[in-house]
Amino acid sequence: MTDTSPLDPSVDSRIDTPIDVLIRTVARLRAPDGCPWDAEQTHASLVPYLLEESHELIEAIEAGGREELLEELGDVLYQVLFHADLAAHTAGEDFDLQDVAARLTRKLEGRHPHVFGDLDLATADDVAAAWDGFKATEKPGRTSVLDGIPQGMPALALADKVLGRAQKIGLLDADGADFPLPLESEDELGPLLLAIVSAAKARGLDSERALRTAVRGLQDEIRAAELDSAEFAGAADAATDFSDAGIIGLPTEND
Repeated sequence: MTDTSPLDPSVDSRIDTPIDVLIRTVARLRAPDGCPWDAEQTHASLVPYLLEESHELIEAIEAGGREELLEELGDVLYQVLFHADLAAHTAGEDFDLQDVAARLTRKLEGRHPHVFGDLDLATADDVAAAWDGFKATEKPGRTSVLDGIPQGMPALALADKVLGRAQKIGLLDADGADFPLPLESEDELGPLLLAIVSAAKARGLDSERALRTAVRGLQDEIRAAELDSAEFAGAADAATDFSDAGIIGLPTEND
């Protein structure tokens, strides 16, 4: 941990910017003579608030204005500052906001060699195509395209993420040409999803659990396909050996 942390209320910042004041405010709240509720919190106990504030930020982005966005960004920032201050005063963690910032800077630089290095990537598509390679260099221990996906995501977001990884290795047609429903816009998609959830609810079915179960099965199939490719075709050719795997599709009467 850095020797002089802005999370330490005894540190007198020479540049009194709003972020400096905020950091000291959070430290003051969690100081021994601060707020008793704040003092009792842990990383785990704050999770519900992080989720709530994240969803409120999303709502502000999608439907709010300037003031809503400004407020909700601040609430999410507060969560980051709170967790960093907790870690700074927790034995065995011993890091603070400066350490978080330093780690993030290294990650951003490592994942953007086209900005901070000599690699030439001219378009956003070029960056997207190279992105997995950047992360693989950063996290060499990962062995599956599914590694790193948070399984606690809401089922719909999790499904979208897993399907995106399936596209990367050829298990799913990226343009959706094989899907029988002619969906062209989110205005068409939204009512269809709502109708599915409504029909499930009328029958006492849990849409979230059903989709999560289906996604879990899909992940099992993806890992099995990766294993088969590595064993029989060689890991270097893994991205090209799934063309007829056919694991993505609508259920049939025989399923």
